[in-house]
Amino acid sequence: MELFQNESACQTPLDRQYLTEIRALNKAKGRRNHRIFTYTDHDRFTSCLPIQQLQYPTDLLTTTKSGPTFLAERMASVRNRRQERRTLDSSIPKSKIVIWEPTEEFVKNSHVVNNAMQTMHIMADLAPPGRLGQKENEYLLLTIKTDGSGTVIVKPDFNKGKEPYRVVTVGEKREVWRLNVENVCTAMQPEEKEREQNMYKDLYVRHKEYLNSLVGQDFEMPPLGILRYMMNGEIVSAKGFEYDNLYIHFFMELPNNWSSLPFQSHSGVTQTCRAKTLGKENVAFFSYPFSFEAFYMSEKESEEPILQWPVIYFKVLSLDSWQRYRTEGYGYLLFPAMPGKHTITCHTWRPLQTGTVSSLRRFFIGGSPELEDPSYVRIPGTFKGERLSRFGFCTETTGSVTFNLHCLQQARAFVDATVMKKRRQKVLEQLGGFSQQGAVCTILEAFQRARKKMQDAREGLPRDLVNTTSHSHVES
Repeated sequence: MELFQNESACQTPLDRQYLTEIRALNKAKGRRNHRIFTYTDHDRFTSCLPIQQLQYPTDLLTTTKSGPTFLAERMASVRNRRQERRTLDSSIPKSKIVIWEPTEEFVKNSHVVNNAMQTMHIMADLAPPGRLGQKENEYLLLTIKTDGSGTVIVKPDFNKGKEPYRVVTVGEKREVWRLNVENVCTAMQPEEKEREQNMYKDLYVRHKEYLNSLVGQDFEMPPLGILRYMMNGEIVSAKGFEYDNLYIHFFMELPNNWSSLPFQSHSGVTQTCRAKTLGKENVAFFSYPFSFEAFYMSEKESEEPILQWPVIYFKVLSLDSWQRYRTEGYGYLLFPAMPGKHTITCHTWRPLQTGTVSSLRRFFIGGSPELEDPSYVRIPGTFKGERLSRFGFCTETTGSVTFNLHCLQQARAFVDATVMKKRRQKVLEQLGGFSQQGAVCTILEAFQRARKKMQDAREGLPRDLVNTTSHSHVES
């Protein structure tokens, strides 16, 4: 009131608004009270106020029945931690743990959530009568903060029937003022609540329709005559292996007539996992997710099932702190022929070299016999012979690996005249034998000729006539 009643002191549009309000108050009955006033964060002199003037002193704002909380009692015995951490020789101090005056760049780099808040401080001049207007007698009563999302923060909280807060002044008399903070906003009427709920429902429906318009209603279908196979899998665990710190290297092999997208990765490596003892076995839990997408293309539809499915070959390895590398086992996993969820446990084996030298080398410096081609675990896809002989190849059974697979198959029907003719002959054989086959075939062929003539006649008609005819047919 004292600052902005002079027009020469007004510099900003907010200052001129204050001037207009002060003149309106002077023309009316004047100020209703001379003790309560406000500071806002947009006032140009608020930043010049001392910080302690806009904070709550611990001994000024209390309640009549307040006491130390459980957390305060526990923290009272905790020693103050050092603000600087030093190395063992205490020569080079590291950066401070707490940054008391962070810069804007530091806040952005530290990813601190800092919503833009508008603040209003409700102040009180608690000076004795006749000595009002002195800054040392100003006390903070209430702080109200709000942001753009509608959140309102009130400090201190509303009394809600509790004892009033006490504000103790600093001075010779140490006067005690009782502060009650109440929410006097009018309660919302039932009609207004219902209107607000309907508005939110309408908003949610519109947002849902907007998301549906972005996604669309049609499924993403594969091309005609192509089977799309999608697998979302997880390498769950591995158990029963000799050494610890396991990891798994795996890759996918596609047989003939199978393909994948150009950017599809066909291999992967899990993280190194330390085994955990469960019962009598050591189990390493990987929980490593992976996904594959493959396409099966056939030149024509046949009733024979798919003979060859993609295969996942994997190799279990171990690597300890001395960088000793060992092969623990080989295995493979066939893509399930049925869609759905599958839990499969694959047992593994590793090549075994007889003799004491090989065992000593594996124990002391690592290293063990490996397969040059991991697909040798199964019959390789490149093998063209009739029978694969593994005579004289020594192996040792090791552990097992568990997979969780979620499979999805998607395909469009492939219609071929030859296949349709074969199916039609099978149906005729089931109905009545070869004696009625000629008559039924004649009827079907006559029906297809009539249908083709109808389609040709319809294509020769004008568009407007076809649309009118279809419209009248729908109405009837």
